[in-house]
Amino acid sequence: MERVLSYQAKKEDAGKTLGFYLRERGFSRHLFTILKQTEGSIQKNGTPAYTNEKLQEGDRIVVVLLEKEISSSVTPEPLPLCIRYEDEDLLVLNKPWDLPVHPSVNHHSGTLANGVMWYFARRSIPYVFRCVNRLDRDTSGLLILAKNMLSASILSRMCANREIHREYLAAVSGLLPDSGSICAPIGRAPDSILMRQVDFEAGAPAHTDYWRLFSEQGRSLALIRLGTGRTHQIRVHMKHIGHPLLGDFLYAPESRNLLKRQALHSFRLSFRHPVTGEFLRFTEPLPEDLRRLFPSLCPDLC
Repeated sequence: MERVLSYQAKKEDAGKTLGFYLRERGFSRHLFTILKQTEGSIQKNGTPAYTNEKLQEGDRIVVVLLEKEISSSVTPEPLPLCIRYEDEDLLVLNKPWDLPVHPSVNHHSGTLANGVMWYFARRSIPYVFRCVNRLDRDTSGLLILAKNMLSASILSRMCANREIHREYLAAVSGLLPDSGSICAPIGRAPDSILMRQVDFEAGAPAHTDYWRLFSEQGRSLALIRLGTGRTHQIRVHMKHIGHPLLGDFLYAPESRNLLKRQALHSFRLSFRHPVTGEFLRFTEPLPEDLRRLFPSLCPDLC
């Protein structure tokens, strides 16, 4: 896959080194190392340039990101993809529930990664699978894939800095309060490789905000915003306050008769584009299996 990026130095950029200028635009030290391995990957005014060269106003900079590697451990498979947005730097997809994101010991095939690799392979485009915000197999909704080294680096840093804002819809047991915040550290549960629990002694800080949108038949539909990104954070926090997610086989097995999966949906993503800086906002409505839990829910609510 090839990505060509073009820039023009402004008056305030005069005197900066080319390397400093590009670092301001998200280029990492690791990325510079890779670029130096390809002659002519960084150019100034049409000729190959070094990162220690000084810029003048009006200088034209071109960076060529050329990736020939592929995720060789992921076999391409013709699986349906629900693509909500695509440009030269990223993809936003709606992942159905019961679809793992990555191949694993139990799922060598039939994953989102397999389908995405097919999507690019049939167009003869080499691609490395880079998922920015991961979702559990049984969580549906929006996620971001990076399409090149630069967007992957910037989006990963944005995710770590909480600059990618994620909102979820969840169906939970009981009448949830109108709104609230949960600040409770999360750690591994003893004697389990999967389960997590609130652990005030050894857990990592975790913060979740929620709002009740609707309630019916002893259930509540909640809008949930993450302040941190711990494993199973929403599932653990909602159980901690006495309102576990419906259908959650780990944390609320008694409600599995209502739903075949945990009632969690990645509803909204908002962030600035890693290259252009444009503000992007995506919303994916509540899927039908979760909507059926609330027969009287207004279709326009979510």
